[in-house]
Amino acid sequence: MINKQASESFRLGALLAAAGGILDAYTYLVRGGVFANAQTGNIVLLGVRLIQGQWLLALHYLIPILAFAVGVVVAELIRYRFRQSNSVHWRQVTVGLELILLAAVAFLPSSLDNLANVAVSFVCAVQVESFRKVNGNAFATTMCTGNLRSGTERLYLYLKTGERDHWSRAIQYYGIILCFIGGAALGGLCAERLDQVGVLISLPFLAAAFVMMFEHKSLAGKSGPV
Repeated sequence: MINKQASESFRLGALLAAAGGILDAYTYLVRGGVFANAQTGNIVLLGVRLIQGQWLLALHYLIPILAFAVGVVVAELIRYRFRQSNSVHWRQVTVGLELILLAAVAFLPSSLDNLANVAVSFVCAVQVESFRKVNGNAFATTMCTGNLRSGTERLYLYLKTGERDHWSRAIQYYGIILCFIGGAALGGLCAERLDQVGVLISLPFLAAAFVMMFEHKSLAGKSGPV
């Protein structure tokens, strides 16, 4: 898969990263300053609110953290349930679930921001648990810290050794980061103009990834049940 489907698998990661950026911008700008993906940020803000004695605001950040944890568990349950399926791969099921939940989020009013954050954080956890590699490299499509570390490490190794493989892998890491940034920028633009329904802009990216996996079964992991 790494050699034959390299361009497709990178495109798949790029689409998912763009969607991840959109979702983080959406929840932060539209749904009360919460990060859908960056749970480290939510944990920091949770600690700050707790020390300030602002219990309700602390709960505001605790809810998406718990939703993210549940999303990881659900992704693993889906993986177990569909691990032997020949008609559909479990990763395709998770993307389909993302599409359904995010479409529903668009119609939740601002009075239900906490519910919206639960749904989006859940979706992001399902995605990050389901898609952890691009072209054989460990990647995250919903956050950038690990990608930045790995990409910079590969860049350093290329400068040190001159090996083209390190350069290629560094470019892929930075490419995923740029797609995430582009998604965040698009999400911010749509948040200003579309408000709650701005989340819908993430759906074409996820739908494209969904279709791509049906066209190229190996991208979904058909070579094995992992």
